[in-house]
Amino acid sequence: MRFLSGALFLLLTMTSPVRGDFMQALSAYDAGDYGAAFSEWRRLAEQDDTEAQVALAGLYEAGLGTRQDFAAAARWYQRAAEQGHTIAALNLGDMYATGRGVERNPVLAWVWLAWAARAGNTWAQSRRDAVAVDMTAAQRAEARAQLNRVHR
Repeated sequence: MRFLSGALFLLLTMTSPVRGDFMQALSAYDAGDYGAAFSEWRRLAEQDDTEAQVALAGLYEAGLGTRQDFAAAARWYQRAAEQGHTIAALNLGDMYATGRGVERNPVLAWVWLAWAARAGNTWAQSRRDAVAVDMTAAQRAEARAQLNRVHR
């Protein structure tokens, strides 16, 4: 699973100062105590900690420490993406592309993936291009307009 890889957690922790509460939850996760990780990341996520929101979304997506809930994962990815978190944007875009947890929507998929691609994420670039292949010209135009209007 792309979210729960150790490399992604390393990326999350490298992009901001090391924080004790987040790292305690990460230690619990690494020890297999997903319930403790879930509880701590949920507390932090509710305080608008974007890294905790992404981590919590990943737990919902995988069903670790809680029941699997793609809709909850999408909501937490959305919350973090709206605050500028690139990993959240690409995961949300992928969920819109596949219809996992949200209604399938190629326009929103393209918008979120393109936003993450603008941040330099190469996986988001290739995923955005793959989504675009199946879009109509009108959908592509709508997606570009939304991207320019919302994600400057």
